[in-house]
Amino acid sequence: MSGSCFPQLPEQPKCMKDLAKRFPQNPLLVPGDIPPSHPGLEVACLLNPGVFKYNNKTWLIVRVAERPQQQEGIISFPILTETGIRIMEIPKNDPELDASDARVINYKGTDYLTTLSHLRLVCSEDGINFYEPEHYPKLIGEGILQAFGIEDCRVTMLDGRYYLTFTAVSENGVGVGLRTTTDWKHFKSHGMILPPHNKDVAIFEERINGKFYMLHRPSSVDIGGNYIWIASSPDGLHWGDHRCIVKARPGMWDSARVGAGAAPIKTEKGWLEIYHGANEKHQYCLGAFLLDLEDPTRVIARTEEPIMVPTASYELSGFFGHVVFTNGHLVKDDGDTITVYYGAADEFVCAADFSIHEIVSLLK
Repeated sequence: MSGSCFPQLPEQPKCMKDLAKRFPQNPLLVPGDIPPSHPGLEVACLLNPGVFKYNNKTWLIVRVAERPQQQEGIISFPILTETGIRIMEIPKNDPELDASDARVINYKGTDYLTTLSHLRLVCSEDGINFYEPEHYPKLIGEGILQAFGIEDCRVTMLDGRYYLTFTAVSENGVGVGLRTTTDWKHFKSHGMILPPHNKDVAIFEERINGKFYMLHRPSSVDIGGNYIWIASSPDGLHWGDHRCIVKARPGMWDSARVGAGAAPIKTEKGWLEIYHGANEKHQYCLGAFLLDLEDPTRVIARTEEPIMVPTASYELSGFFGHVVFTNGHLVKDDGDTITVYYGAADEFVCAADFSIHEIVSLLK
């Protein structure tokens, strides 16, 4: 999650080359392409899709962020309850309202998000033109730990089952939820597998020495920082042996925070991970690092410069400008081309091709 939707346009970062071959059809999806889930809501932005293959089609599981149409003098936002969506409306002049942050407001001592996110499935025969198929469910938050929505789903296919890891948001904090499926119509919920504050979980698509592995991103506001960790599991549900492997780098493009993208790609040289990094101005780029094939807790190499920088108009200007953020990709049959689907400016869904060989050549 690169941040909940809110309008802001940071200063233009200095120009850097990147390796991305952007699709000329970008953006592939815009908010107007997806109908709202309920009357009275509007789709504010589309963000950061998970990606998978199913029934010979390319599928995206897109984060859809919604809110009520805003009225003069009132802040309104949706939350999930046991009986459905409830719209809260608060006068802007209420003395118990703190609306200084457009992403999160505080009312009577409780934090709320200004949008509510759920996950929507779209598919495509060509990987470019996507549509919402019939008879597939919307994935919405369930229970008190997902009352502010679910966000930024990553999809892993392992042992004949799809693992969906996503950010679960509530007044209790931001943690990681897990659901599994085999047919994308029936889902099993496994609750919260990592408690707050954590996000950006990507499960490897292969067991290593009999164990499941995941990348994740706990956060610290005092000691430490927003770094990428790795953990292992005997069953994909219970995780331990947590180790910090990739940190933010002061003075560089990923100085403020880093987080995993999708599941690492197995190559001859190691597990290749495309990750996001941001600086203190909240400008998001993509980079890469390489993990040892037999011991993925060991980082072999990392790119010094980004492999993708916000440069296109749809990446520079949107609900949150200067952002490219991915948690989904597909490796093509040539074994070298990666099609990365990404969120641009926290509003649009786009795609770009990369070469594994070119990315590896930048690793140091």
